[in-house]
Amino acid sequence: MKIAILSRDGSLYSCKRLKEAAGSRGHEIDIIDPLSCYMNINPAAPSVHYRGRQLDIYHAVIPRIGSAITFYGTAVLRQFEMLGSFPLNESVAITRARDKLRSMQILAREGIDLPITGFANAPDDTSDLIALVGGAPLVVKLVEGTQGIGVVLAETRQAAESVIDAFRGLNAHILVQEYISEAQGRDIRCLVVGKKVVAAIERQAKPGDFRSNLHRGGTATHVKITSQEKEIAVKAALTLGLDVAGVDILRAHRGPLVMEVNASPGLEGIETTTGLDIAGMMIDYIEQRARPGFRLKSGG
Repeated sequence: MKIAILSRDGSLYSCKRLKEAAGSRGHEIDIIDPLSCYMNINPAAPSVHYRGRQLDIYHAVIPRIGSAITFYGTAVLRQFEMLGSFPLNESVAITRARDKLRSMQILAREGIDLPITGFANAPDDTSDLIALVGGAPLVVKLVEGTQGIGVVLAETRQAAESVIDAFRGLNAHILVQEYISEAQGRDIRCLVVGKKVVAAIERQAKPGDFRSNLHRGGTATHVKITSQEKEIAVKAALTLGLDVAGVDILRAHRGPLVMEVNASPGLEGIETTTGLDIAGMMIDYIEQRARPGFRLKSGG
């Protein structure tokens, strides 16, 4: 098959591993910078052009689109979908997952348990908003944040009001969320491919921090998860329409809580920790789905 990887940086671990896994199976791989693509949106003859030439049609496209270029990156992916390429995560699913508020509303509608979360616009709602999530300590998150950026733990009510007011002063959209103290700076990253959790790691925040993201200096260990945790991870990915997802779960006293669903999970931490060939599993999934004559299921 001809497979395209949409990424701004082909030297990243995830891109290199996906290219290696696909190449070892005899597939032809191109790494394409989505910001260098431009499109002919023509119902009779749609096309994607790249650095002065029209691209061939690919059997499959693997989107590795960073959050900073979600709008344009998913527009390029939609164009490949129009041409009949199988997307490993559809454009509409990626945009759902990237909007934290929208994704949490969708998950909550399906009965998936989450940390109690509040959202408001007006400054005079701050006091009620803090009470809504059980008071301090609480977590304040930028709706558009990623990799632990724009996530603040406010340990007192005064600190919470100050942080919320500061973010509002920047015209930022924020979520206010209950702090799950019993998690003790740990979460579980479940890697879902298709309808299966293929790997799981426990991430521990570095001393003095509560964010367990590996990009923020957290550490990872292999972990065995329960059947309930597997079930909730798969349900969260499927609810957002994702073929591949990193589902982050907190272990709370009341049961597993989905904290976030990542539409472009990094492979380095989870492959290094578990020793599993996650990239190969992703290519296997493409091989099962991107058969000749495949056409994208309908969707906006």
